[in-house]
Formats: sequence, C-alpha cells, structure tokens
Amino acid sequence: MTLELFVRPDAEQDLEHAAAWYEQQRPGLGDEFLDEVLRTFQSIAEFPALYPVVHRSTRRALTRRFPFGVYYRVDSERAVVVAVMHGSRSPSRWQRRAL
Repeated sequence: MTLELFVRPDAEQDLEHAAAWYEQQRPGLGDEFLDEVLRTFQSIAEFPALYPVVHRSTRRALTRRFPFGVYYRVDSERAVVVAVMHGSRSPSRWQRRAL
C-alpha cells in the first residue's frame, strides 16, 4: 500500500534552500539533490515503517548521496514530512516541528 505524502511548508522551504545551495556549488547539483530527495519520498510512501523512529513518533529516512535526513510522521492516511535537514543540524530544529 502506497501512502499519500504531504510535505509541510517548512519542509518545502528546507528543500528550496538546500537545492539552491547545491546549485551554487555546481550547476545541476541542485536538481540532483532534489531527485535524490524525491526517491527518498517515494520510498517513504511505499514503505513508511521501514525507517526508524528517532523521536516520539517521528521517523527519519536518510538520503543516499547527500547527508540529509527526511523527518516524517505517519498517520492512518498519509505520511507527513516535517523537515528535510542536513545531518549536522541540531535535532531541536526539526523536533519543534514534529509536535
């Protein structure tokens, strides 16, 4: 069963900022980053329980090529992405969003 995936506005902003930063490093790298995150989103939608719970009921899926985590919660109908953050960021940044 594939769940609907909803990306909260704060998480969309995370994506936009990270993609813009990667694009500044090398043209096309921002798109490669977004492609990798979309693959991670697809995996979450298809296998929502695959990834470990890292805080209360929030799970984290790590991207393969880039050092980012996708933080999400699952309810009965969908997976809700609350943050997409670099691994070096403080957990408190996404934990406040997960409430």
